[in-house]
Amino acid sequence: MVTLRRPDTLSTLLDQAATSLIDVVAALQTTGGGVHADGVARLVLTGGGAGIGLLERVRELEDADSRIDWSRVHVFFGDERNVPVSHEDSNEGQARTALLSHVDIPEANIHGYGADGGDMEDKARDYERTIAEVAPEGFDIHLLGMGHEGHINSLFPHTDAVREAERLVIAVTDSPKPPAERLTLTLPAVRRAEQVWLLVSGGNKAEAAAQIIARANPEDWPAAGAAGTEDTILYLTDDAATAL
Repeated sequence: MVTLRRPDTLSTLLDQAATSLIDVVAALQTTGGGVHADGVARLVLTGGGAGIGLLERVRELEDADSRIDWSRVHVFFGDERNVPVSHEDSNEGQARTALLSHVDIPEANIHGYGADGGDMEDKARDYERTIAEVAPEGFDIHLLGMGHEGHINSLFPHTDAVREAERLVIAVTDSPKPPAERLTLTLPAVRRAEQVWLLVSGGNKAEAAAQIIARANPEDWPAAGAAGTEDTILYLTDDAATAL
């Protein structure tokens, strides 16, 4: 079951999702809730235009009226290119610029992959261990952008990565979208989140968005395999909803 939210434009999408994200995190901190019942939010961030735009909007709202205790937030990343954080293509680097460097989140609560352009298998295993230590019960919210062909994180159609059924983190060496080398959370990892939010905007994504709602085969449309244990929310702008 997918909960559909229909902002008209990308700007409205970012406003709605940023406000909801702050509401959810602040509420679970106030009540001592969350998937670990400890009042600590465990979030998975995403890159791309919508993902980074959302972080920028959260920063604006928090600057105006901070409601989140950032010392009780742990952040993870859905995927990462095999580049250092200082590289312009780094999802973690972009997230730091957009939000994380501007709030009082402890450095120890930012869980990057440690990619450096070298061998990735050890990095993937290390990240699995970090998840097991910090988020053993899963994530509170996993944010996801989506490509026109339905890819999420670095899980592309008809690849071994999207077919992975056991591991939570894997190295990808043959991404069809450059750069080829990436580290990514898998569908089993995505499905450990209580809530999965897909942020989808753009007319070229209309067919893939319809496949999410239809719950198509994830091997063909990876985003269709993204599901939260409690809720799966699709933020879908008007231009991306023409195939519904």
